Amino acid sequence: MTDMTKQDRVLIFDTTLRDGEQSPGATMTHAEKLEIAQLLDEMGVDIIEAGFPIASEGDFNAVSEIARQSQNAVICGLARAQLGDIDRCWEAVKHARQPRIHTFIGTSPLHRAIPNLTQDEMADRIHETVTHARNLCDNVQWSPMDATRTELDYLYRVVEIAIKAGATTINIPDTVGYTAPRESADLIAKLLENVPGADEIIFATHCHNDLGMATANSLAAVEAGARQVECTINGLGERAGNTALEEVVMALKVRNDIMPYETRIDSTKIMNISRRVATVSGFAVQFNKAIVGKNAFAHESGIHQDGMLKNAETFEIMRPEDVGLTETNIVMGKHSGRAALRSKLEDLGFELGDNQLKDIFVRFKELADRKKEIYEDDLIALMRTATDPEEDRIRLKSLKVVCGTDGPQTADMVLEVDGAEQSTNQTGDGPVDAAFNCIKALVPHTARLQLYQVHAVTEGTDAQATVSVRMEEEGRIVTGQSADTDTVVASVRAYIHALNRLLVRREKGGTDKREINYKDVS
Repeated sequence: MTDMTKQDRVLIFDTTLRDGEQSPGATMTHAEKLEIAQLLDEMGVDIIEAGFPIASEGDFNAVSEIARQSQNAVICGLARAQLGDIDRCWEAVKHARQPRIHTFIGTSPLHRAIPNLTQDEMADRIHETVTHARNLCDNVQWSPMDATRTELDYLYRVVEIAIKAGATTINIPDTVGYTAPRESADLIAKLLENVPGADEIIFATHCHNDLGMATANSLAAVEAGARQVECTINGLGERAGNTALEEVVMALKVRNDIMPYETRIDSTKIMNISRRVATVSGFAVQFNKAIVGKNAFAHESGIHQDGMLKNAETFEIMRPEDVGLTETNIVMGKHSGRAALRSKLEDLGFELGDNQLKDIFVRFKELADRKKEIYEDDLIALMRTATDPEEDRIRLKSLKVVCGTDGPQTADMVLEVDGAEQSTNQTGDGPVDAAFNCIKALVPHTARLQLYQVHAVTEGTDAQATVSVRMEEEGRIVTGQSADTDTVVASVRAYIHALNRLLVRREKGGTDKREINYKDVS
């Protein structure tokens, strides 16, 4: 990346390890904090707020270790406007190649009332604590907490004091997520215009998402002159969270026409760190979350899918690979059309004629009516139905099972055998055994079941279960497979399909022991 002045570069200040970890239940272990810090550093984050060193011994140790290990980023610790906090913070970050002390105090009337300080008393404390921090460290950030609800004239006054005391970055927090984008931009513009020395330092913005406007507020502040955005991975943070790093970075990348600012972030690492933070914090990413949600690059509507296949830009403003994904995920579901199905099957190696596609599409729709989402493995199993040329002498017409803690388990089955329907009721040790006993009663045979195996094709409670059975009769070995969202149905169909194969082998008189794979999905 070429050299950039502070006017055309936006610094990314990540506080996942501090503000993000403050989310109730999101506490990370020491090792997890080190891992996330390393990922942030490799990603190109300019400043990593590694923690709140005075909060606990564990936090102090984590910040200290991150400071020692960081290769590129500025390592920052948070400190209240108290000398002891600031000293402890410096002890933690001083080992970093580029250390920073971030000190803050609440300046709004509500927050001044907590320590019962007058405006003058608070101004004196700000001068004292920022000066103390600057005597320890050349890189000092100061934040007037709840700045957006602080009287404007008083905010001008305390920001000027902090700048004169040596702060190199002034952060303007929207602590309660109350501000709207126009107000966010207006506040930064007024500070730059009315505070002496404002043009010599970096203004930062830290927005919370209580009203869902954190990212919009941050970007508005950038347009007005802020050159540092405080954010977290996945927008993790207090209450409704913070500005999301991935949203800011991709907004700057995609809308470079109206926001011609650059960052050092390697956006291709976004998805990896998003998933890792979700794992270690225990906070899953919502499916429709911008940039990193499961559905961010997913298309189910037939119209959208058709447009995507013709030109991805019709329904995507960024490329999946820009955030570390390999490709767009065309989700197959009940709204999908033939074009999407054909394309997906071609990607899986299946070339279909028009008549074949028509047949598969009908089967696909039947499956989609029972499953919310169709995965690649589901489609592969579906295709196996159309690739077996054998006629079925035995067909399942209906099945009803009764199972539970009170036995015996029973099955009622109707089969079509050589065109004629036959029915029976049998019991067994479980619903599958009862169903298999029905088949044996309707189609007598001496074949021995060698293998019965069940595994899920895909994830979720509506996942298809794939059942494999292997049968042997007088040296003839056949294998049947079937998949269904109902495990018992899949078991019966697999058994029947193996039995159909066995009947064919009988007629042909074969006695070799080759396995014949018969696979079906319903």
